[in-house]
Amino acid sequence: MKPIVSKSIRVRIPKEFKIGKNSIVDDYSYFSTRISIGEYCHVASGCTIAGGKDFEFILGDFSSISSGVRIWCQSNDYVNDLVILTHEKEIGDKQIKGGVTIGKMCGIGSNTVIMPNNQIPDGTVIGALSFVPSGFKFKSWSVYAGIPIKFVKKRNKKNVLKQLEKLLAK
Repeated sequence: MKPIVSKSIRVRIPKEFKIGKNSIVDDYSYFSTRISIGEYCHVASGCTIAGGKDFEFILGDFSSISSGVRIWCQSNDYVNDLVILTHEKEIGDKQIKGGVTIGKMCGIGSNTVIMPNNQIPDGTVIGALSFVPSGFKFKSWSVYAGIPIKFVKKRNKKNVLKQLEKLLAK
């Protein structure tokens, strides 16, 4: 099945927006970095994934992002920098930057904020209203939540893979 992409989204770098089959992007989401969305994915309404053309966001197959999530691939250093956005040049001395990759079979809860330079491994889920600082170290097939984010428990990989097998059975 072809992907479903709402006409009510904004994509700042259209040539760098890729989406796999059976995936959905809902209304009022905003994308301003290189985007690669896998197969059977869902990006719910009102999400922001931003950071500019120098960075990439990857969402692995069978993963979802709930409404209101904010994912940044670049940010000012609020302690050391003038906090403005310019088109001409980078002003800050210590920009926080780096792509964000979310692995396969992952889920990101509503209104979570993910800062730059994060690799979220396969099977990892993050609870709603969580904050993920730059460069956080995750363990695969685990549940995380909170501010500050912390490990909650292991995820049932066997059961999830059994459900995936059912989905893909013809």
